[in-house]
Amino acid sequence: MIEIERKFLVKDDSFKTAAFAKNHIAQGYLSSVPERTVRVRIKGNKGFITIKGASNDAGLSRFEWEKEIPLAEAEKLLLLCEKGVIDKTRFEIKLGSHVFEVDEFYGENEGLIIAEIELNSETETFEKPNWLGAEVTGNNRYYNSYLSAHPYKSW
Repeated sequence: MIEIERKFLVKDDSFKTAAFAKNHIAQGYLSSVPERTVRVRIKGNKGFITIKGASNDAGLSRFEWEKEIPLAEAEKLLLLCEKGVIDKTRFEIKLGSHVFEVDEFYGENEGLIIAEIELNSETETFEKPNWLGAEVTGNNRYYNSYLSAHPYKSW
């Protein structure tokens, strides 16, 4: 239940041609305090609720628990969320033994594209594609919970 993840900006949209999956995502936060976030997500036609703990000092790992919930329940819970529901498309790209999840944001976060990769350890190596830009792991401004309250367009 520990998530180890690195985040990167994306230089261009050439990643799209390598994607094996693409899903629209709407997500909101019932709680977005730094010590814990409670997220409601609709991905495609499925609903999820996720609880995440605070990140470690390096920003690489944190507790994460997720459970699929009925779509109708997720839709109702989104109505209770804090202001700033995130709207994005997630592209999944396999590279070597890893999968990059690349989020292209819309609405008040339009213009932002972030790639994430989940790892088995904080020191695990991985292949970096040409479209991968600067690393932003540990930079809270690129967390979805921050973006929901402080949209990219307002930076």
